Amino acid sequence: QVQLVESGGGLVQAGGSLRLSCAAAGSAFGVNTMAWFRQAPDKQRELVASISRGASTTYANSVKGRFTISRDNAKNTVYLQMNSLKPEDTAVYTCYANDLRSSVYWGQGTQVTVSS
Repeated sequence: QVQLVESGGGLVQAGGSLRLSCAAAGSAFGVNTMAWFRQAPDKQRELVASISRGASTTYANSVKGRFTISRDNAKNTVYLQMNSLKPEDTAVYTCYANDLRSSVYWGQGTQVTVSS
């Protein structure tokens, strides 16, 4: 059973930066794709960014050029560097991972609040 432990959320002013981390522990079959999703109040959860084991990345249009996803395969850890934050980035950010058997895992979520 894989556990995802997130850290790095918080309160920041518009234009500021935050870095989220998510460490996957307990993977017996190898962590494959890792990603960050977010959900703002009264909105659907959306994919922010994803990264494959081979480091191929995808981004939501709303964060391209501002956010960077990266990973350390040796540590089974994914990072989300968020720059030029906007109030509309305020949401609960949740880490996602799947393994080589296509099992899916979710973190507990971390709050990111951007004040104007």
